[in-house]
Amino acid sequence: MANMSLVKNPMPSQEPDVRNKNFDEVALGYTEEQALDEAQRCLNCKNKPCMTGCPVMVHIPEFIAEVAKGDFEAAYQIISATSALPAVCGRVCPQESQCEKYCVRGKKGEPVAIGRLERFVADWHNAHANEQPAKPQSNGHRVAVVGSGPAGLTCAGDLARKGYDVTVFEALHLAGGVLVYGIPEFRLPKSIVQKEVDGLKAMGVTIATDTVIGRTITVDELMEEHGFEAVFIGSGAGLPMFMDIPGVNYKGVLSANEFLTRINLMKAYRPDSDTPIIHPKKVAVVGGGNVAMDAARCAKRLGAEVYIVYRRGMEELPARKEEVEHAEEEGIIFKTLCNPVESLADENDDVNKIRCIRMELGEPDASGRRRPIEIPDSGFELDVDCVIMALGTSPNPLIKSTTKGLEINKKGGIVVNEDGLTSRENVYAGGDAVTGAATVILAMGAGKTAAKAIDEQLSGK
Repeated sequence: MANMSLVKNPMPSQEPDVRNKNFDEVALGYTEEQALDEAQRCLNCKNKPCMTGCPVMVHIPEFIAEVAKGDFEAAYQIISATSALPAVCGRVCPQESQCEKYCVRGKKGEPVAIGRLERFVADWHNAHANEQPAKPQSNGHRVAVVGSGPAGLTCAGDLARKGYDVTVFEALHLAGGVLVYGIPEFRLPKSIVQKEVDGLKAMGVTIATDTVIGRTITVDELMEEHGFEAVFIGSGAGLPMFMDIPGVNYKGVLSANEFLTRINLMKAYRPDSDTPIIHPKKVAVVGGGNVAMDAARCAKRLGAEVYIVYRRGMEELPARKEEVEHAEEEGIIFKTLCNPVESLADENDDVNKIRCIRMELGEPDASGRRRPIEIPDSGFELDVDCVIMALGTSPNPLIKSTTKGLEINKKGGIVVNEDGLTSRENVYAGGDAVTGAATVILAMGAGKTAAKAIDEQLSGK
C-alpha cells in the first residue's frame, strides 16, 4: 500500500553541538525500516518525470520499486547500470534542484527522498558485497583519462566496462579529485571514494598518481609517444579566484582550495598530521556557495568563531539549502548583504581585521539575480585572524598551454561539441575543465557522454 505522507522520512544525524567539534559524517543514513517506508511514497509514475532531472539518467522509479520490495541489491544493480558513483551522488548531489524537483509528490508536499534512498542502497551494497567487479575482456584499445575526479572516474568506468585499457593520470598523491581534496569528511567519507576507486582498479583501470599532465607528460606525448588512441581531459577547475582589494596578500588570507585541501586530503586537523594548518580564533569566509559552507564548517571544527560574508541576502545564497541549514545549526554566523573592501593587518603582516561595506539589492543582473549595490557610509570592521576566499575557481591553464591546437573560451574552459570532442582529433573533455566549477553529477554526466563518443569513434560504430 502506498505511503501518502506529505513529508519525507527525516534523515538521522549527529546533534549540531556534537558534530561541530568532529569530522565524522553528519548524516547517519536511513535504517531499512525508514528506507522501506520512504520508498512506498513513490507513485512509480509511467512518464518518470524525476528522470528528466538526472544528468546520468538513473532509472529512479525502478530502483525505488525494488527498495519497496526489500530487494536492495536489485536496486543497486539498477542504479549502477548508469551511475558510477551512487554512494557519492546520494550524499553530495543537489537532488532538490534535479530529480526531486520534478517528483510528482512534490506538488502537494515534499518529494520522495530520492537522494537518501540512493545513499541507503549504495551503503547497503557496500556493506554486504563480497566481490569486486570482474575485469572485462580487453578490446585492444587504449585510452588515457586526465584527472580522477567525478568526470574522469565516470569516463574511465564506462570505458573499462566495454573492455578498454584505461589509465587515469592524477596530479595529487591520492585518486578522487575534488571528492577527496574539496568535500569534507563530514559530508563525504573518503573511504567511500576509495571503495569506488578500488572497484575501477578491479576492472583493470590503472591509476597513475603524482603525474601532472602538462608538466610530467603532455597530452601530445600521451598520444604520439605512449600509444593512447584517445584522451579524456577531466582535470577540473582548481585555480582559485581572489578579490581585487587591498590587503589580499597578507598572511592569514587564503583560498578555500588550499584550506580544504590541507584539511580533507592531508588531514591537517589531526594532531599527528605532517601538514600544518593554522587554527584561527575568528574566521571570515567570503562567498555563499557550497565551498564557502564547507570551509566555514571546517573552520568551526577547528574551534573558531566563523562568519560567512556574502554580498547578497540569505534567499540568494547559491549553496544547497541543506548545507546552509547545517551551517546555521552548527553556529556559523551569516553576515549577508555585506562585502569586504579591505583586509587590515598588524605590524607582522598578519591579518587582524576586514573592512566591509553594507549592500542592498537592486535590479537583476545578467545572472538573473538582483544586483548588490553598496550603501554609502555604511562601512564596518570585523575582527578576524583568518580570511578564506571562496569565490569560485577556473580551469588551470597548464593543459591548454602545453597542448597543441586546443581551443579555449574566454573563461579558460576547453571548448567541446555535444559529444565532448575538443578541437583536437580524439581528444575529449568534460566537467569543470569545460564548464568551470559546477556539480559532481554534471561532471559525471559529461564523463558518460565522452565515454560513449570515444567508444563509438574507436570501435568504428
